[in-house]
Amino acid sequence: MTEQVEPLGARVLLKVLEDESVTSSGLVIPDTAKEKPQRGLVIAVGDDEELIKVKPGDRVLFPRYAGTELRLGGADHLVIDATDLLAVLRDAVATEAAA
Repeated sequence: MTEQVEPLGARVLLKVLEDESVTSSGLVIPDTAKEKPQRGLVIAVGDDEELIKVKPGDRVLFPRYAGTELRLGGADHLVIDATDLLAVLRDAVATEAAA
């Protein structure tokens, strides 16, 4: 049975996005040298429409040690307070086209 998580209040459920394990020059970064991820994909949002400024599908930046970690469907997720989110990440190409 698969669990479904619905955040309450001003909380957001994120799927943690892992950083690349190979540098642009081709060096492989071992797991022990990787930093804790700070990017996530919004999966679900709580019901506090005043405080939540993101929607499912947005990619966001969050503080390194924020939120509550959990594992769903074999992937790392995070439940975080919406006010702890730092930024929404947009593609540079889409941003330039809009300007």
